[in-house]
Amino acid sequence: MTDEVVNTLSVDGLSYSYRLLWQSAPQTEPVLILGGALQDKYGWEHFDEPVSPMASLVTIDLPGSGKADPLRPDQGMDTMCRAVERVLDDLGIASTNLFGYSFGSAIGFAFAQRHPHRVARLLLGGVPAYVTNAQVAQWRQAAARMTAGAPEEFVDLALKLWLCQDERRHVRHRRLTHRYVKRLITHAVTSIPHGFTTLNRSATEELNPSGGLRGVPALVFCGEHDTVSAPEHQRAFAATIENSRFLTIAESDHWVTFERAQDIIDIVVKFFTDQPLDGADYMVRPEPALR
Repeated sequence: MTDEVVNTLSVDGLSYSYRLLWQSAPQTEPVLILGGALQDKYGWEHFDEPVSPMASLVTIDLPGSGKADPLRPDQGMDTMCRAVERVLDDLGIASTNLFGYSFGSAIGFAFAQRHPHRVARLLLGGVPAYVTNAQVAQWRQAAARMTAGAPEEFVDLALKLWLCQDERRHVRHRRLTHRYVKRLITHAVTSIPHGFTTLNRSATEELNPSGGLRGVPALVFCGEHDTVSAPEHQRAFAATIENSRFLTIAESDHWVTFERAQDIIDIVVKFFTDQPLDGADYMVRPEPALR
């Protein structure tokens, strides 16, 4: 049986909220999802039906997303991690199955480094593991167009960074994904007062893999055509996590959670219940455990 609860909290002077779908007879620890910069706590409702029979499900409007207050210039990853910790404390959850995607993966990794005892299993996807100088220059060009009052030009440039543009590479639902992402970004920068600021912060936030991570079972995955951070860089990041695994998902780019939604659900359910993943047809190839 599941019951939905929405609760508002505050951290470092900022108001934010979380959504809980409670499972009274769980098979595993609660599943907490941290999405990308544009995803709010209702952006993962397609996970409700497959996840709720096995575990409680928690999603969050972290500062800067949904209806939460935006981060102040002096606030960053420490505030985000405290926000996640406050949710766990408010729910009385000792440890969680943590799934972070895109910008949420950077927050999830930082939280696991700070509080490994509170993470039962760690699933990270679309990790911004490495950004090239060319990408930084492209983003600055896009941001300059937004600052100059040309949001349409900003959106077009952002799409070139965040979606695989090479038509020779097969990406499922390519045109549908393009329309969806374009609408999402346009809404963020034209209808949300702090939308561009949030995007700019997430695009320039550097993942810090120094120190690695130990003692937390972990799986890292990405689309085989991810252009935000190439698969080889994400695999190298995964190697900083002790005894982690890395999977490459076929026919997808950075928006693999949209392009192959059912397959990502399959990964979430199996990984968080310790079921084998080897041999799934959505993998580019079975990846060996990293050392």
